[in-house]
Amino acid sequence: MRIDVIVNTTARRYRARPSLIDRMAAACAGAAELHPTASVAELAEVCNRIAQRGTSLVALSGGDGSFMAGVTALARAFGESSLPPLALLPGGTVATVARNWGMLGDPAVLLARIVREHRDLHGGAAGRGTIRRPTLRARATTRTGVEERIGFIFGTGLVASFFDVYYERGGDGYGAAARIVARVFVESFYGGACARRVLDPLPCTIEVEGRQLAPRAWSLICSSAVRDLGLHMRVTYRAGEDLDRPHLVASALPPRSLGPRAPLVLAGRRIGGEDHFDDLVRTFTVRFGAEASAASPGEGPYILDGDPLRASELRISAGPSIDVLSLRS
Repeated sequence: MRIDVIVNTTARRYRARPSLIDRMAAACAGAAELHPTASVAELAEVCNRIAQRGTSLVALSGGDGSFMAGVTALARAFGESSLPPLALLPGGTVATVARNWGMLGDPAVLLARIVREHRDLHGGAAGRGTIRRPTLRARATTRTGVEERIGFIFGTGLVASFFDVYYERGGDGYGAAARIVARVFVESFYGGACARRVLDPLPCTIEVEGRQLAPRAWSLICSSAVRDLGLHMRVTYRAGEDLDRPHLVASALPPRSLGPRAPLVLAGRRIGGEDHFDDLVRTFTVRFGAEASAASPGEGPYILDGDPLRASELRISAGPSIDVLSLRS
């Protein structure tokens, strides 16, 4: 049984506690190989080496952006149909994807448990204890070309605006995020500046499976492989129902109508309202700009697994399904 552990040493926990790398190495206990990485280039090199010799399980440790980058690099190295089983160990600020799939706590403690539980499998049982999970494929057209990533949580509109405010204020985890959410909710009732900044509709269009939706500006566009986007925000409450059809939720409501609907999101219910879209889809395309079209798109912001990015056009569809380790209780 060969286990490979890829750690993003620039992730929040590892930057705050450098000794955590030593604890991860100790947790490998001679039964797993640790691969510290600090750049996309290093990550690609490690994944190529692992693919050349083979592995039984790859553990990725970092934040949501680390998981996205890791799965993307592994898919390129192994091929999407040959991805090894994965374990997602939280090492970033929030690690929302890992939390959704039951990986909570100290990554070194979790790794030690994985090594202990899998040491006795003696190979031939690499898929044991895994659950098949969905991913998203994000194909972005930018000024420099086309970029394709395999990730988990996509959003624009209020999602991108929220992260702008969040990172401006230090990006300091759930506490900071909760304070921003609370302020936006309160201000939405009277049109406060922060609420308008986050909730004002963004000029863009959405095409769903070849059909363009009517609004030319959207307050919220979100699609995800997980149901809880953090702080119990269950926008994509149907995520994971169908591995081949991501859940798309989009709203064109103005701030004073959208903000007060936050309790519906917390309850995992439809936002509703005029021009609301809420369904499982095979693919959708977002084009930015006030007069967005395939011929003359603008450029706009989007978030993929917490990473702020920009593109003129985005095509979102189901990515490869992955086998993700679930620790036995």
